[in-house]
Amino acid sequence: MAAAFMAVTVGLNAQRPMSAPKGGKAISDELIGIFFEDINNSADGGLYAELVQNGSFEYSPADHDGWGAGTAWKQIRPGHSLGTLQVRMDNPLHPNNATYLRLHAERTKEYHDYKGWKGFGLQNDGFDGISVKAGAKYDFSVFLRNIGSAKQVRVVLAKPGEGWGANPIVLAETTFDVSSTSWQKYEAVLTSAEDCQNANLQILVLTVGDIDIDQVSLMPEDTYKGHGLRRDLAQALADLHPKFMRFPGGCVVHGGGDGFWNTYRWKTTIGPKEQRRQLKNTWGYHQSCGLGYFEYFQFCEDLGMEPVPILPCGVSCQGTNGGWGMWPTQAQDVVPMSEMDEWVAEAIDLIEWANGDPATNKWAKMRADAGHPAPFNLKYLGLGNEEKISPEFIERFKYIYERVMKAHPEIVIVGTAGPGSHAGNPDFEAGWKLAEELDMPILDEHYYEQNNYFLNKRQYDNYPRDRKTKVYLGEYAAKDKKLIDALAEGLYLLHVERNADVVCMTSYAPLFARKNGTQWNPDLIYYDNERPFLTCSYYVQQLFGQSSGQYYYGDCVSFEGDEPGIEQPQADVHYGQSVILNVKTRKLFVKLVNAGDQPKKANINLSRFGLKKMATKTVLAGSPDQENNFEAQPIVPQTEQLKAKKKFTLDLQPYSMVMLEYQL
Repeated sequence: MAAAFMAVTVGLNAQRPMSAPKGGKAISDELIGIFFEDINNSADGGLYAELVQNGSFEYSPADHDGWGAGTAWKQIRPGHSLGTLQVRMDNPLHPNNATYLRLHAERTKEYHDYKGWKGFGLQNDGFDGISVKAGAKYDFSVFLRNIGSAKQVRVVLAKPGEGWGANPIVLAETTFDVSSTSWQKYEAVLTSAEDCQNANLQILVLTVGDIDIDQVSLMPEDTYKGHGLRRDLAQALADLHPKFMRFPGGCVVHGGGDGFWNTYRWKTTIGPKEQRRQLKNTWGYHQSCGLGYFEYFQFCEDLGMEPVPILPCGVSCQGTNGGWGMWPTQAQDVVPMSEMDEWVAEAIDLIEWANGDPATNKWAKMRADAGHPAPFNLKYLGLGNEEKISPEFIERFKYIYERVMKAHPEIVIVGTAGPGSHAGNPDFEAGWKLAEELDMPILDEHYYEQNNYFLNKRQYDNYPRDRKTKVYLGEYAAKDKKLIDALAEGLYLLHVERNADVVCMTSYAPLFARKNGTQWNPDLIYYDNERPFLTCSYYVQQLFGQSSGQYYYGDCVSFEGDEPGIEQPQADVHYGQSVILNVKTRKLFVKLVNAGDQPKKANINLSRFGLKKMATKTVLAGSPDQENNFEAQPIVPQTEQLKAKKKFTLDLQPYSMVMLEYQL
């Protein structure tokens, strides 16, 4: 237990380096992270760069009413070709990928008014169209199995023709000769001839007869660090400077309201894409799991983030069986205690997959075989996601926790404070009681509130300083996306920084939302096929992510009209400050938020710090009801260089956040 607690306090420097002036309080330098959950179509059609929707034909009515194997596909027969489609599951490509289509081409003759176009087949329009760029390369792949005589199959990346009845315009194409009567993968690189925002992918059988098709993929070669994630969305996350990423949820972890049959199991997401077990998404769509645990860990490595995977611990989401609202204990499904060793193994095997030696561990060998022989150096592991803290949960959590800690005492366990992290909530109280009983390193709190909560609440000032358990604020947001909401969150984060000896990690939620595919508002980043749309809250998070450090100074800034010696305005005063020193980068950050309708004057004294000549000033400001959306002119931070001064007065305009950055 001591080893685990030491891991948490690494960022809380017990001994101040000689370069850190007196008066600072040691705080966590892992305070700002991100939380990725596949909600709002965040993975398929979002961060995961795959351009084909339902490429493995695994959509079903269980995912969404009216869906099936042919969802996102349509039958095409240019040149008046004829044929039929059949959904099959016998002798599949892999048991985890059981559904495929059989194409029966009955006639493939080319008619004069369809010159250059014939065949029977399928068309996929991706997610609201396939967006391609001129000269860009796209990796196409498909599994095909021939029935009978050999077939020719034409693959076309096409732009819709202009005018009624016009032939499509070819952007790129290739042809495969298919003779194997076993499943075989066919691959080609397609280079688009021009920009197109509404392209489609066509697969046409040119020879009469039958052929089976599965696992169709079209992946841009230009992905983030070549690892299959959409470049612009991944870059937006990199620009937040996050210190960790929590994944894969959220309610996705334990199947949401669907129960254990839909629980996310990491082991089925790490193999070849065609062998992964796909899932119903608890938010009403489908997860291909093309973005699986290997990709999550790889992305964490690419961004220098600590991975924080969250595993279920034998108790379902309380939303199962219609339990939302009253949170009745009986709504939870629970694993019999006689079967709990399977869930213990789920956690221990994950640690060994992430950190183990491929020469001696089978799970580590799977990681190496996937292309990553070096360990991922997993440090944190979350158990449970805001489950009701029922007696059944407590029994099962203890069972997993004690066994994981015995096997891997170096791992820092993140527990859960239940679905509503407010004093007086029975689950919150029970979660903290359990944490203190176990000397748990970190407890995960969640809350979504109106902006008044974040403007006025300062609860961490009153948290005990002698607790061994630190706070991870894993999900929070003001319930709108206007500038005033972002400033309320910024004011609250100043409070969190002041208490970053108690709160060691935070992450806004949810992270992403696709235009025309959003189930939850607000979200940090909205996007369509062409670009991300960054909210005001995004820019507040970015400023805090850029300004992490190991020491907090509360006595460098005072506001005119405040009483001397008060470190921070009281809860009903909507302005505040924070001064953070990063001894690793030798940078000093002064952050100020004015979320009120009147200007404020801040008196700043940085005399104890050895400032260099220049400073960077960043301002986020505007009308309180403005928001960044798909149509509006966005509010973005404005940056300027200025001479560094050790003592000065700064005017804060209403509804603004200012950050000053100094090199020491």
